[in-house]
Amino acid sequence: MSISERAFVHDTAVVENGASIGADTKIWHQAQVRTRATIGDRCIVGKGVFIDFDVEIGDDCKFQNYACVYHGVTLGRGVFVGPHAVFTNDMRPRATTPTFEPLRDGDWAVGETIVGDGVAIGANSTILPNVRIGKWAMVAAGSTVTRDVAPYSLVIGSPARHAAWLCPCGAKLEEAHCPKCGELPADHPLRA
Repeated sequence: MSISERAFVHDTAVVENGASIGADTKIWHQAQVRTRATIGDRCIVGKGVFIDFDVEIGDDCKFQNYACVYHGVTLGRGVFVGPHAVFTNDMRPRATTPTFEPLRDGDWAVGETIVGDGVAIGANSTILPNVRIGKWAMVAAGSTVTRDVAPYSLVIGSPARHAAWLCPCGAKLEEAHCPKCGELPADHPLRA
């Protein structure tokens, strides 16, 4: 286990051997961080959050209460995950085989999910496996992401669909200029 001396882990949190926790990261009440999970610097892991084994989390991320991130997921820098949001990973979920034998590790197909820098995942959202969410995208609360999300895109609904373009500051855009903070990044779709 590699926990920075500058990290805070609440007494009721469980951080398994082999996990890595960065400097100035805070792991709060009843959170669980599994073995080989990597959490960067200056992250906040709220009450009851579950971070599965082998999950990779960049610096400056924030997880609200009871979010779940299962293995197969990689999050970039500055990702926000709202309360009760879940990143799933099982491509064909079942509890047993057709003869009712319990499934074991390796008996099921794990999908890979990649989340770009600055992404915001709204409360109670579900992210299905094998999707990529581009940088500075936003998933509205209660949405179900079933396919890739373009960078700077706001998606809403179940299944989630593109609803607007966003600035990295989060403002909705109608032109290639942000009314809140000014100029857009050079790679923004509205500047093309």
